[in-house]
Amino acid sequence: MQKHIKHIFSVVTLLSVSVVCAQDRTTENDTLDTQVVNIVKAYTPTISDAFKIKETPTLNDENTGVKKEVKYNIFSIPVASTFTPAKGKAATVDKAKAIKFYDNYASLGFGSYTSILGEVYLNHELSRSETIGGYLSHHSSQGGIKDLLLDDDFSKTNLNANYRKQLRDLSWEIDGGFELNSFNWYGLPQPFYDASTVGESDVKHSFYSGYVGGRVDFDEAILSNASLKFRHFGDDRSSGENRFVVGTEFEIPVQDQKISTQVGIDYLGGSFDKGFYVDETINYGNISASIAPSYQLIQDELTVNLGVEFVYFNDTEAGDSKFYVYPNINASYRLVDELLIAYGAIEGGLSQNSYYDYSTVNPFVSPTLFITPTDQQYNASLGIKGKLSNSMSYNVSGHYYAENNKSLFSTNSIAIAPNEAYHYGNSFGIVYDKVTTVSFGGELQVDINRNFKLGVKGEYFNYSTDEAEEAWNLPDLKASVFADYQIDENWFAGASIFYVGERQDQFKIDGGVIPVEPQKIILDAYFDANAHVGYKVNDRLSVYAKVNNIAGENYQRWLNYPVQGIQFLAGATYQFDF
Repeated sequence: MQKHIKHIFSVVTLLSVSVVCAQDRTTENDTLDTQVVNIVKAYTPTISDAFKIKETPTLNDENTGVKKEVKYNIFSIPVASTFTPAKGKAATVDKAKAIKFYDNYASLGFGSYTSILGEVYLNHELSRSETIGGYLSHHSSQGGIKDLLLDDDFSKTNLNANYRKQLRDLSWEIDGGFELNSFNWYGLPQPFYDASTVGESDVKHSFYSGYVGGRVDFDEAILSNASLKFRHFGDDRSSGENRFVVGTEFEIPVQDQKISTQVGIDYLGGSFDKGFYVDETINYGNISASIAPSYQLIQDELTVNLGVEFVYFNDTEAGDSKFYVYPNINASYRLVDELLIAYGAIEGGLSQNSYYDYSTVNPFVSPTLFITPTDQQYNASLGIKGKLSNSMSYNVSGHYYAENNKSLFSTNSIAIAPNEAYHYGNSFGIVYDKVTTVSFGGELQVDINRNFKLGVKGEYFNYSTDEAEEAWNLPDLKASVFADYQIDENWFAGASIFYVGERQDQFKIDGGVIPVEPQKIILDAYFDANAHVGYKVNDRLSVYAKVNNIAGENYQRWLNYPVQGIQFLAGATYQFDF
């Protein structure tokens, strides 16, 4: 160990002496003097001959080797497994039982006031292209309204049948029917009459009607359809009326467009055995021919129907003829898809009035009417409709009507020497006048769900007459509410409420030589609430119960004609197939 220390010490001493000698030689040979250097520009280093090394260098080596292709092979060796996957099962969906629809049904019910209500509807398929059907209805009541001096029973029976045939390029059908109705002129003004003055007056009045008609529809032809209908109507007072209506519709091609055209002929002729004041026969008759071309324009959200109707009218009894031109224009614009649609129209037409139509609206008319058509110069309307949601739809509109010879029901006078059942102020005649009408209305339909539906509708009217003091028997307000509810698979129910505003009529007495001023009478507004409930026993049989005029109010639909109070009716409906 000491030997090694000595060697290390010797080496260090030798190196120290060599360094000192070298420094002495350098000092002696250094001849550089001190110099002053002035720097004019700062040194700016630059990079030259720099290049980027390529990621994939290019090799010029002739001996560069080619990469050998490597192939991989997988050797699968089967391995025994005891795992067995379970088979999948389709999920089951609870399906509602398919509803069976029947082609025929029969219904029969009995109620208060000895009422009978019956219906039978039949429809049978003879072959794939032939069907035959029929309908029978009957509604009658023995009456029993309190404080009446005369019988108030009524009866309405309707029967019709139809046959339909479907061919390759067209289909056609024929139908016919018969009606028999009877009423009583029981609306005697009280206390003007009492039991002692009426006695055993026979005030029954019966109507009968028969009709036959047909229609042909063509597929992909210029002539779209053609129809005709003949009806004979009469009563037990020797009145008779015939009406024949024929019409057709076809399309006229003009360049690339089509003009739809309707052509019709309407003939009416009839007579009354006597007038209200005279025993002379009243004859009436007219014929009208019309043609109504129209063109439809559709552009984006706008749909416009441009049309006009030309009508030639001839009064066959008076020998007068007239020519009318009516607008037939309507348009709609989708402002917000199905949510908001604006629409408007200006339309008009000649409306044929008839004894049959008047008796259908008011069965207490006297068989002494003057019949003439109504000239509706125009009906201007403007409104909006749409959906507030998927289950709620609405419609709001306003109308302005201008009509000449508009028919108004007005009570007939009390005759000085009554010799007919309708001479006691208990019948109605027709007054014609020039009437303008302004109306505003709205409608709301709500499908709360598939089982509950609700509808509300209302309309306000304002009338202006030319000669008549008032628009007789026309209400200033009409409103209605409907509701249907499917409680469960078996139970169902529904209700309806009707409201009719005030109307005005006159009480008139024939004073003979001394005129008697008519007395204006205001008929009160009324509510009529109805409800029904039913139970479905099975697919074929169901039973029901109805209650009408729930408030029990004997309101007057016409002057001196109170209606039956609260009414109950129960019955059953049976569906079947042949």
